[in-house]
Amino acid sequence: MSQATKSQGVWGKLGGAGIGLAIGGPLGALIGGVAGHFLLDRVGAPFGRTPRDVVFTTGLVALAAKMAKSDGVVLPSEVEAFGRVIQVEPSARAGVERLFDLAKKTTSGFEAYAHQLATTFGDEPALLEDVLDGLFQIAGADGALHEAEERYLRAVSGIFGFDEVAFRRIAARHVRLPDDPYGVLGLDREADDAAVKARHRALVAEHHPDRALARGLPTEAVAIATRRLAAINAAYDRIAQERGLR
Repeated sequence: MSQATKSQGVWGKLGGAGIGLAIGGPLGALIGGVAGHFLLDRVGAPFGRTPRDVVFTTGLVALAAKMAKSDGVVLPSEVEAFGRVIQVEPSARAGVERLFDLAKKTTSGFEAYAHQLATTFGDEPALLEDVLDGLFQIAGADGALHEAEERYLRAVSGIFGFDEVAFRRIAARHVRLPDDPYGVLGLDREADDAAVKARHRALVAEHHPDRALARGLPTEAVAIATRRLAAINAAYDRIAQERGLR
């Protein structure tokens, strides 16, 4: 199955009261608000197991919308980044934009959406890291992380259960920090060469996009993982060059 087909399948699921009730909570209510603008193509009973791919993508869109509202200004570069992270077929674009606009206007705060994602993916924190990576990619599209965006992302990170060290490690993949590129790998500058190599191998294995594909995650998660792996490899290459590692 192609990635485009997968993405279309996720958005094809967003329709009717059934899918909203299956998800429940503020994200389910948000989907209910756009019912009728998507066709429900989900196989099986509409009140079966919560479709995690839909929760992931809808949650990412909702949090991106709230981030745009908190910042107050949506730049063209951020719109372009949103299009890269949230990949959909042209036929579904209008529906995604409606979902984004509705999320900006809802009375539910970003905390409600973040808490629902944290509960849904509590057993798989890597998916929560994917969401943060996607938000960072959008926020940092103009080459800077603005104060309001940083406060927002720190708050979301905290709800997801990440501490300050984890937040800085994730942030280092997208914005320049004093410890960069060591921060990207979650290492101290004092780490020896063997530790650097071992950490790089472990991160590549953990974050390889093939893992997202194997778990049947949506295109958004695979695209985020691909960019994250590129940042990890770039950080390692810088350290390897500085140290003369082979």
